[in-house]
Amino acid sequence: MESRYQRLPYGSIRLRESIWKQRSALNRQYMLSLSSKNLLQNHYLTAGLWGPDHYPSDCHWGWESPTCEIRGHFLGHWLSAAANYYAMTHDDELKGKADWIVGEIARCQRENGGEWAGSIPEKYLDWLIQGKKVWAPQYVLHKTLMGLLAAYTLTGNEQALEVVIQWSRWFQRWVEQFRREQWDDILDNETGGMLEVWADLYHITRKQEYLDLMVRYDRPRLFHRLIAGEDVLTNKHANTTIPEILGAARAWEVTGESYWWEVVDAYWRLAVSERGYYCTGGQTCEECWTPPRQLAARLSNDNQEHCTVFNMMRLADFLWRWTGDTTYAEYWERNLYNGILAQQNPKTGMVCYYLPMEAGSVKKWGTPTQNFWCCHGTLVQAHSDHGSHVWYEDRQDLVLAQFIPAEAHWRRNDVPIKLVLDDRDSAGHNFRNIQDSLPCERDYFRSDREVWDLIIVCDTPVEFTLKIRIPGWIKGEALIEINGVKEPTSINPSSICALHRVWREDQIHLVFPKALEFSSLPDRPELAAFMNGPVVLAGLCPNEKILKGDRNKPETFLIPSFEYKRIHRGDRGPRYRAVGQGEAIQFIPLYEVEDEQYTLYFPIENN
Repeated sequence: MESRYQRLPYGSIRLRESIWKQRSALNRQYMLSLSSKNLLQNHYLTAGLWGPDHYPSDCHWGWESPTCEIRGHFLGHWLSAAANYYAMTHDDELKGKADWIVGEIARCQRENGGEWAGSIPEKYLDWLIQGKKVWAPQYVLHKTLMGLLAAYTLTGNEQALEVVIQWSRWFQRWVEQFRREQWDDILDNETGGMLEVWADLYHITRKQEYLDLMVRYDRPRLFHRLIAGEDVLTNKHANTTIPEILGAARAWEVTGESYWWEVVDAYWRLAVSERGYYCTGGQTCEECWTPPRQLAARLSNDNQEHCTVFNMMRLADFLWRWTGDTTYAEYWERNLYNGILAQQNPKTGMVCYYLPMEAGSVKKWGTPTQNFWCCHGTLVQAHSDHGSHVWYEDRQDLVLAQFIPAEAHWRRNDVPIKLVLDDRDSAGHNFRNIQDSLPCERDYFRSDREVWDLIIVCDTPVEFTLKIRIPGWIKGEALIEINGVKEPTSINPSSICALHRVWREDQIHLVFPKALEFSSLPDRPELAAFMNGPVVLAGLCPNEKILKGDRNKPETFLIPSFEYKRIHRGDRGPRYRAVGQGEAIQFIPLYEVEDEQYTLYFPIENN
């Protein structure tokens, strides 16, 4: 089925200098640092190709250890991320490494008899039937299948598709032997995104056998109860079900059957709309869904697993593309800043499995080769395609959805069009044509507005509508100027502003006013975090502090700290300090916190 919005094709967008480009480069550096031999170590082990050059001191450990039951999951993520980089930037170095790895997986498949290409043995799936304890084998296999399909669809690697097709024959025989009740028992064990894999393969080939596999991975014990309105999520492992819902989303796109849409819609309603979320956008504690609107008791050292952030953002993107509802784009934006950025170390590039939210928290970072948690995998994927969520097509029109500095190339009526989006704050330029403002000569972050410039250059004049998402966090009147002339359009938060005209060489100036605001917990409204626009602020203090001021005016608690400070690699964000509290607590963006103790939620009292 056709969605309302479509992403611009991969390769048509390039990141410009910004924190997003810096974090992406850091991620790429990590991916290249990992030896191909070690990435493949568990495929070699299963295929009987474990050679004498594999020494214990030189292996990948943690969840990639040869003794771990989900060994090999990371390589699938790595292949998906490498495919993203190539599709976005034509990164031949990563593609060459990925192509060689695909060839070695094909070699392992031949050694296994021509079908099985997993990093774990087939018997792990037999153990599910026998009732033996085994840790999520289908989750692991999905990652490899996902990575191979990404290598085919995004880089054109035909061998990767052939491996998947050969491997799918094993699955076809395997699933056919079970009655529905037996099969439902098997699906009650974590299946990862197997449903999405078969939907993707059906989309590629349009062959009945893959549609049959997709339908076989329907989850009536979960999906039917979701549609019926039951709360089947509270205290349940979150990332067991999110990938299954992503599969349902993809199934709707390739079949158009309303059942799949109903599943996705019901899940979002239960997981997000009715449950609520923390200031960061996360909803989990110790990998499980919190009870609806009851978040305060779950503030802990184990909130917001990175995998759930990544996968819920994917789900939000599906719904944004289907509906054009800005609610989903805003959820995506909040999690981007306070999940994806906040859970990547800005110096080492390593992941923070959980994002602690209790008072006096400290982030725990992974290591390059000793952990390989599931979140290592979603980390490398998350930072491999930031630019792909900036621009979308709405039939014949163009939509600016996310504000990330990027250059894009688009065509309208066969006319080449170049679009350059830059954040004027991060570029350090003077502010011009902003109502009631003074020029700013210094290069620091402005806490009261975001300022963006968009340059449009068309080879010849061309008529179309440019749609701009207006963030929900704006405070006051937003400003849009085209070539120095203010647009008379009324601009409301959480809306789409449509600009229709004949374009040639034009400059659009966007000013989004913002202010300090509270983000309170639904079950303890007196407990609040501070936000500046979409960014959560972390107070650098070791324990909970009562802050006093006017509860209707957040600015009576904190004031901007305009200290000229260039963070490593040029990253900058809003900085505040507490006033009138007896202690000058510093507040910085959560995504800038490295090893400092921090607190997010503070009891707020009136003076």
